[in-house]
Amino acid sequence: MLMSSALDAATRILLVRHGQSEWNAAGRWQGQADAPLSDRGRLQAREASRTVGAVDAVWASDLRRAVETATIIADGIGVGPVVVDPDLRERDAGEFSGLTRAEIEERFPGYLAARRRPPGWEPDEHLLARARRALHRIAEAVPGGDVLVVTHGGLVYTVEEHLGAEHARLANTEGRWLAVVAGGPMHLGDRVLLSEPEDTTVPGQI
Repeated sequence: MLMSSALDAATRILLVRHGQSEWNAAGRWQGQADAPLSDRGRLQAREASRTVGAVDAVWASDLRRAVETATIIADGIGVGPVVVDPDLRERDAGEFSGLTRAEIEERFPGYLAARRRPPGWEPDEHLLARARRALHRIAEAVPGGDVLVVTHGGLVYTVEEHLGAEHARLANTEGRWLAVVAGGPMHLGDRVLLSEPEDTTVPGQI
């Protein structure tokens, strides 16, 4: 068992941020834009396949950077096919999408410091609702099992904070264990980093 839990009937889900994308490397806010992995992101995914351990299934967001990360890991551990679920995709970042922090400051002065969000920004309650739908579907599909879910930083942060965790930056291929009872409660487990420390990247734009 990869996470200890008092909930014997729960599905143990490891929510993992995808490997570094080309837009992560360029400092661009992604949202639901479909940037591919960088070469380092592919390296991180290969490393993750060696450290994640045994899982019963692999799920992913439908965005390329998540699907590619999940596929590399699944191929490495011999589990598949990857199940793709659009509800696991990143938050819609609205008019921040594609911009660097400097470009946001130019176009939306003061927004970042004040934590203001632009037109088109997906609210927390909407993101959390679809994340919960996906997590409960996974728990129903793999009852009592261990599941790797490759998703995005915004979704992981929203789930963590809903369950009482303080916000802390998440590296590429870093994740958080959850125990999820289908149709019931979710409980936080530990954070884990799946890539090697020397190859770890922490996108700074989010």
